[in-house]
Amino acid sequence: MSLLHDAVRVESLTVLSRFRTDFYDCLTARADPLFELTDAVLCTDGPVRSLVDLALAPEHRRGHGALYAGLNRGRLDVTRLRRVLARVPLPRAADGRLVLAVDVSPWLRPDAGTVPDRSFCHTYGRGNAKHQMMPGWPYSVVVALGSGRTSWSAFLDAARLAPGADLAAVTAGQVREVVERLVAAGQWAAGDPEILVVLDAGYDAPHIAYLLSGLPVEILGRTRSDRVMRRPAPSREEFLLAHPKGGRPPKHGGEFVFGDPATWGPEQAVTVTDTRLCGKATAQAWDRLHPRLTQRAAWLEHDGPLPVIEGTVIHLAVEHLPSGGVNKPVRPWWSRTGATEADDRPVLAGVPATLRHRAHLPHAQADPRLDEAPTSRLGRRHRWTWLVIAAHPQLRLARPLATDLRRPWERPAPLHKLTPARVRRGFRNLRTTTGTPAGAPKPTTPGPGRPPGSKNRRPATRHDVGRILATGTAYQRPTHHKTGTKPRRTS
Repeated sequence: MSLLHDAVRVESLTVLSRFRTDFYDCLTARADPLFELTDAVLCTDGPVRSLVDLALAPEHRRGHGALYAGLNRGRLDVTRLRRVLARVPLPRAADGRLVLAVDVSPWLRPDAGTVPDRSFCHTYGRGNAKHQMMPGWPYSVVVALGSGRTSWSAFLDAARLAPGADLAAVTAGQVREVVERLVAAGQWAAGDPEILVVLDAGYDAPHIAYLLSGLPVEILGRTRSDRVMRRPAPSREEFLLAHPKGGRPPKHGGEFVFGDPATWGPEQAVTVTDTRLCGKATAQAWDRLHPRLTQRAAWLEHDGPLPVIEGTVIHLAVEHLPSGGVNKPVRPWWSRTGATEADDRPVLAGVPATLRHRAHLPHAQADPRLDEAPTSRLGRRHRWTWLVIAAHPQLRLARPLATDLRRPWERPAPLHKLTPARVRRGFRNLRTTTGTPAGAPKPTTPGPGRPPGSKNRRPATRHDVGRILATGTAYQRPTHHKTGTKPRRTS
């Protein structure tokens, strides 16, 4: 057992050292300050609230001037770093398949009037626990999820959403590039289970499934409670039996109203799973349901007849919530069709755990926080984002090597259950073992700076914030979003 443990530690140390070297090679300008800044993020306990505080860390051997010079004028080969992240060992689900999750992480900048390309970001729980729209930079993040109740995840990509960008098109293009890199890196091969992409309710899952057709992926996305799906169109024989006089056959079948159980009918598969926190979780599946598309919104410029995007609707209900809140069912849409009791039982049983792990994604992004360190430059923000993304796999690779440095009031935790925050506490000790490819700093003399008492004669340009649609027109709030109106059904 000791020999096996030592072999695991040696292998983990080798992989971690190789990743640190590959990451250093991705830094093409001001590599030493940027690399030591990443080490300062990894070795500083707690969230990063100020960039200049990182210059005081022992791992950052340079002054604060080198820190800002690296972020302002440094260069990072993002394309190469994305390939490096795809080669790192990734967490997998219980059945061995890759599970990807997509989420939008906003960098809030409500007071930065001189920052360009800001858009309104949807935030939760700010103020009096209300949803608010605040100016900032939204970033679409793709991560690989594992199994079990954990906040560990593997960051694979991040892309900034420009004002007026089509969320479905940007997400589909981003996921396509990530999947192609994973296939090229050998993470997926022919014969393996298809990659599962988990989306939140803010995404149009059928549209993204249509855009990702041809890739070895399956889409599992939450849907709103007021959605209406359609059943498959009846066959010619069934249509003639119901309408002997003939006529034009329908393109869609009967309605499947999420809020009306009378329209559901018998399910094709059902699975009951026992969970520790929520009791029994029941997953019911209805096969070959699709939304009725219209020539508007995302399909406004679609050439030819509108497609019929069939999938499986899952009704997931649990006995109770651990927080004691309102217990509402979740109805995700799964792009796979042909639901049966025998074939889809393992997948349906894993839906509760997959959605629960998807809900832990914001907590995984919060250590270290992507939006804590203040900066007012877009280029600096871009480099900082990728430095933090490069720090996350180092914590994950150092997990088998870490020691539980807990606080006196914290409970002991096994090594395989250490959180990212606890691994981060001991990374300073591991850094001496892995080494650093950064060179030693050279002594220099700081510049004179702006003369005391002089005024800034070139003030920065101020930019307005507003939501702009992809067509270039201003955003108008829909009527059904206003207070006191009843929400309409969406197909």
